[in-house]
Amino acid sequence: MGINELKNLVEKLAALSKENEWVEFKLNNSDPEVIGQRLSALSNSACLHNLPFAYLVYGISDTDHEIKGTTFRFKSAMVGNEELEVWLVNRLSPRIDVEVFDFDYQPDVHIVLFRIPAASVRPVLFLNTGYVRINSSTRKLMDYPEKEAKIWNKASFNTNPFEKRIAMSDVKEAEIPVLLSTQTYFEQMDMPYPMNNDRLIETFEREGFISRSGVDWNITNLGALLFALDLRKFENLDRRALRVISYDGNNRYDASMEEIFHQGYALSIKNAIRWVWGHLPSGEHIGDVLREDRPLYPQKSVRELVNNMVLHQDFSIKGIPTIEVFRDRIEFSNPGPPLISPDRFIDEYQTRNEILSEIMRRLGFSEDKGSGMDKVVAYNEKMNLPAVNIMAKENRTVVIIYAPKKWADRDRGERLQACYQHSCVKYVGGQAMTNQSLRERFGIEERNSAMVSRVIKDALQEGLIKDLDPEGTSKKYKKYVPYWA
Repeated sequence: MGINELKNLVEKLAALSKENEWVEFKLNNSDPEVIGQRLSALSNSACLHNLPFAYLVYGISDTDHEIKGTTFRFKSAMVGNEELEVWLVNRLSPRIDVEVFDFDYQPDVHIVLFRIPAASVRPVLFLNTGYVRINSSTRKLMDYPEKEAKIWNKASFNTNPFEKRIAMSDVKEAEIPVLLSTQTYFEQMDMPYPMNNDRLIETFEREGFISRSGVDWNITNLGALLFALDLRKFENLDRRALRVISYDGNNRYDASMEEIFHQGYALSIKNAIRWVWGHLPSGEHIGDVLREDRPLYPQKSVRELVNNMVLHQDFSIKGIPTIEVFRDRIEFSNPGPPLISPDRFIDEYQTRNEILSEIMRRLGFSEDKGSGMDKVVAYNEKMNLPAVNIMAKENRTVVIIYAPKKWADRDRGERLQACYQHSCVKYVGGQAMTNQSLRERFGIEERNSAMVSRVIKDALQEGLIKDLDPEGTSKKYKKYVPYWA
């Protein structure tokens, strides 16, 4: 929200006759445990009142509602050696996407405003205890079992996926083509643009991009995420815009360029990929006659990983899907830990966002289910690139592809991971890995097959692969499959 919107919101809240179960005012009591308890209570109470948000405002008197300002500074507050924001997030369960606005209402009047989303999947706990607002007081939720039951009941019926929720309500029909790139949908579907507006509205309603709101319309998260001309106009979706960063070296200390693509994914994915492609280093290749520059990475891998990053993000967790281009690698990261183990990315498929996934497949952005990461690995193998690195972090999933490395520069772990991934790709394709196929993957000549045999032996010892025919006696024709096959 902009500063004027924040000021207007503060004035509207201050104009309330009294605090209630979804609004609380404070001046300077910034005790971390008090804040945590209030976040739990306000989130749960917003759910009970069928409200999307509750508010905790520092800088307003709870007696006369005078906007006095606060000495509290959330952004710089610490609990021991830990930032207050991190401390709170780690103690709320489930984690909720609380927004905190730390700003000056007037030059000498500072305000800290918490906008707290309503509990959606179950009651929100702080330090394993749930709280709720009773009038203007904070109480333990366990003391009000009927209210706890109502929250659980609402959560059990909260089957409305993120894509179907409302991003903007009460939109005039004429405003829809102003807010959404309707042309992009028909271009991607290879369909003629409708000759009349009724046909356009009918199509967008059928696809779930918009829904009726009395005489007007709602734009859904799905419609905005895909086709928004500017995501900043949709509250809470601007943080889902694609972000790309280019670095001069191999670490994050020397960022050279950064770009945030504020359009919906149907528009921004192609632009982001072009941006990445334009900022990649190139490798010199000696052709039959001429010396030429070729990209260090397969373009199809970059495309697949950008699409995966978008499709598999967890919309309940704060974070921006980000692409980072270094001299020696590209990192793709999205909010939310993966739903499956990183070592099963090649053969398994599971997404949090089925509706988004399906429409992006129909629009031509993503592959059929289960055919993404195996293609990335296969494309990288053709260029003899190091193994793809897939990491599951607490609140993010990170996938890294690396620039070319000589055999001698690859450590044991990189060689083993490449061996395991090669066995997975072969198995998914209905084949088995052999010494020869792995040699070809590494670009190693037959006379050096012993180098590959050592990698296979180590992979067997580490339990990454297994012998397809343990009883077989011919070492030359041995075949290997992933440990889970």
